[in-house]
Amino acid sequence: MKVACTVWLGAKGVKASDLSRFLLKEEQTAAYSVEIWKRFRKWGGVPTGITQNIKDLLASREIENIFENSDFILMLNQAAGDRQILAKQLNISPYQLSYVTNSGEGEGLLFYGTTIIPFKDKFDKNLKLYSLMTTKPEEVEKREKEMEAEKHEGN
Repeated sequence: MKVACTVWLGAKGVKASDLSRFLLKEEQTAAYSVEIWKRFRKWGGVPTGITQNIKDLLASREIENIFENSDFILMLNQAAGDRQILAKQLNISPYQLSYVTNSGEGEGLLFYGTTIIPFKDKFDKNLKLYSLMTTKPEEVEKREKEMEAEKHEGN
């Protein structure tokens, strides 16, 4: 089984990013996180990490190992300081960096091994599929209210 470890960079509005930051802040939990990451990969698992700022992730040499051993990275809009760090760490060209510089929704870079793929995905917000997949709190709340209303209409 092929295993891909994922680090989501620049994720917005995701509460898990705060949890990752706290887990990686203390030496003991950071060391434990690295060990679990390595074991899960060895066992065929797909460990996933989310961070809004790469500086948080790379504050520790141990945690840097997680980043360096990640086969798959999805990178969204990045702050200037984070872009500089990432450009150096991942050998990103200035052209490729434009996809994570003041980028809009659905724009970024995908990394798989040594392959870097820029993307711009404009998903039609009028589609039912969009309403089912969105993670924007206000849109999720709207969807849940609509589903509740439909449920009551059906009774």
